[in-house]
Amino acid sequence: MNFELFKNDGQDPLQQLRIGPGALCLNEFLILDDAAIISAVQQVTAISPFRHLITPGGKKMSVAMSNCGSLGWVSDRAGYRYQAQDPLTNRAWPVMPALLLRLAQKAALQAGYENFQPNVCLINRYETGARMGLHQDRDERNLTAPIVSFSLGLPATFIWGGLERTGKTRRFVLKHGDVVVWGGPDRLRFHGVAPLKSGHHELTGACRINITFRQTGT
Repeated sequence: MNFELFKNDGQDPLQQLRIGPGALCLNEFLILDDAAIISAVQQVTAISPFRHLITPGGKKMSVAMSNCGSLGWVSDRAGYRYQAQDPLTNRAWPVMPALLLRLAQKAALQAGYENFQPNVCLINRYETGARMGLHQDRDERNLTAPIVSFSLGLPATFIWGGLERTGKTRRFVLKHGDVVVWGGPDRLRFHGVAPLKSGHHELTGACRINITFRQTGT
């Protein structure tokens, strides 16, 4: 793995980790805005609460989820898909907060992806033991735009695989304020999160908040 340094708005140099030709981890990228980000998440989930979705196979996901933006990602017996209406409230998903959009675009640009226009913001809440199995993000019509993923709260072990589910994987810890951006040749890499260990964070309590931005259209 290749460690580099970059400047973030004139602050002290921060570490960035190149994890693939099209993938970058920006360490502590969100630190200056962390409290405001959590506040924005709370505003979203006050309208569209966290819920545990059901997989097409009938299993309840351990990660609680919500969405904001013009579309939201949902899962049930009918399959995985994006839709404009929150099935829990029967209303449109909340508007994506301007702060989240700005930071997602800034992170994408830092990783070399210009003109990122996410219309989906998936918010995940991991509590002790919650995990995300190896998967690809391939429900989007646009597979040229990157994925941008924020980590806040408790640290989590990110599992970074290859283009096949059975390929070799690497693991590294994502801490509070870290951002991972992947696209280009890495866009369809399998990835996941190991079961979350118990702990406490001053902003999120006993959980980790993961915010993932996606661009479904051209």
